Amino acid sequence: MLFFCTFAVAMRKKLYLYALYSLFLLSSCADKKPQQELTPWGTPVGEVDGIDGSEEDGNADGDGLDDANGKANRQRGFSLEDIQENGELIMLTVNGPTTYYDYHNHGMGLQYLLCEKFAQQIGVSLRVEECKDTTEMIQRLQKGEGDIIAVPLPRHISKGGKTLPDGNHAADLQFCGVTPDSGKTQWAVIGGNKSLADTLNGWFKPKMIAEVKKEESFLLSTASIRRHVYSPFLNRSKGVISRYDHLFMRYSGTARMDWRLMAAQCYQESCFDANAKSWAGACGLMQIMPSTASHLGLPMSAIHDAEANVAAAARYMAELQGHFSDVGDPGQRVLFALAAYNGGFHHIRDAMALTRKHGGNSHNWGDVREYVLRLSQPAYYCDPAVKYGYMRGTETADYVDRIRARWSEYCGGASFHESYRGGSRGPHIGRGTDSFHGAPVKSKRNYQKKYHI
Repeated sequence: MLFFCTFAVAMRKKLYLYALYSLFLLSSCADKKPQQELTPWGTPVGEVDGIDGSEEDGNADGDGLDDANGKANRQRGFSLEDIQENGELIMLTVNGPTTYYDYHNHGMGLQYLLCEKFAQQIGVSLRVEECKDTTEMIQRLQKGEGDIIAVPLPRHISKGGKTLPDGNHAADLQFCGVTPDSGKTQWAVIGGNKSLADTLNGWFKPKMIAEVKKEESFLLSTASIRRHVYSPFLNRSKGVISRYDHLFMRYSGTARMDWRLMAAQCYQESCFDANAKSWAGACGLMQIMPSTASHLGLPMSAIHDAEANVAAAARYMAELQGHFSDVGDPGQRVLFALAAYNGGFHHIRDAMALTRKHGGNSHNWGDVREYVLRLSQPAYYCDPAVKYGYMRGTETADYVDRIRARWSEYCGGASFHESYRGGSRGPHIGRGTDSFHGAPVKSKRNYQKKYHI
C-alpha cells in the first residue's frame, strides 16, 4: 500500500513537470513567431526583400524597409494624396523655349506654365527637375525621382516594355493630362498611378493651351510692367533727362558708368517710373528683383524708394562688371554687365564659351552678341559648351542695343531711332580702349574731377 501511494505521488509530480514543460514550449514558439512588418503601401517587408535582394543592391546593413519603400514607390509612384500631403509636385522636363527655361529668375515655357497651373489647382508647390532627354525623364520617373513628365511624349513609347529609339527600355507609362495634338503626344505618369492620372485628365481642357500661350506672350512683353510715365527726355533744350538725374550723377561712380548711360538703362527698365512693377516681381526705377534686393541689402519696404533703388542698382552693376573682370576693356565690360543685368550672368558666360569655341573674340560684345542670339536655337543651347540652356537672346541683345542708342541721344549724338537703326551705337562705348567706364572720352577729365575718381 505504501508502495502505491509513493508511486502515485511520483506520477503526479511528473505530470506536473510535463505540463510546465509543455507550457514553456508553447510560450517559446509564440515568442519565436515572426511579427510581419508592412510597408506604408501594405506590402510585407519580407516579401519585398526577397524580390529586391539586399546583397545584390549592396545593402550591407540589411535595411530592407528602405528598399521595400523604394520598390513600391517606383511601381506605383506617389498618389495625388501623397503629393498633397508632401506639399510638392515634382515635374520632369527638358530645357527649351516651349518646355521650361529660366526668365529673370522665374520659370517660363508653355509646359512649365501649364504644370504650374495644375500644381496651383491641387494646392502644392512645383519643383522642376531638368533632364537631358526623354530616356532620362522616363528613368527618373521609374525611380520615383519625379511625379510627372510634363513634356508631350509620343504615345508609341507605351506600356509593355517597348523599346525607345535609342535602344533603352521604356518604363510602364500612363499617358494623361496635356495633349496638344489630339492624342499623338501627351504628358505621362508612372503606370498604376491612377489617382494622379485621373486628376490630370479631369483638369486639362484643350482651350488651356491657347490661354497659356496668350498669357506667356503678355508676360514676355514690356506691357507686363505697370508703367505710368513716358518721358524719354524731360527737357531736351536744357539737357535734363529726367527728374532723377541727380541720383544717376550721385551713384554713377559706384556703378562705374557714365550717368547718362545709367539714365538710359533706367529708361529701358521702367521709363523713369519709381512705382513700376513687373509680373515677375521686379520693382522700382531699375526693376530690381526681390532676390537681388535681398542680396544687395535693400529691404522690400524701400525697394520703390527712388534713391535706394538706384543706389542698389549701381552696386549691382559694379558687381556684374566684377564678374567680367577678364574683359580688359572697361567699355566692353559695361556692355557685358548690361547684358547680364537683363539676361543673367550665366547665360552670357555660355554665349562667351560658344564664341570662343567657334573662333570669335569672347571679350568683344559684338562677337558675343551673335551667340547670345543663337542661344534660342537647339543646335546651340544643347551644345556641350552651354551649361544653362535656352535663353531669349533677342531680348537681351535688343536691351543692350536700345540702351546704347538712347545713351547716344542723351549725349547729344544721333537721335534714338537713327542710332538704333545702325548709326552711332553710343559715344565710344566698346570701341576700344579709349573709353573710361563707358563715359565719353571728351568728358573723361571732368568726369574724374567731378566724382573724385
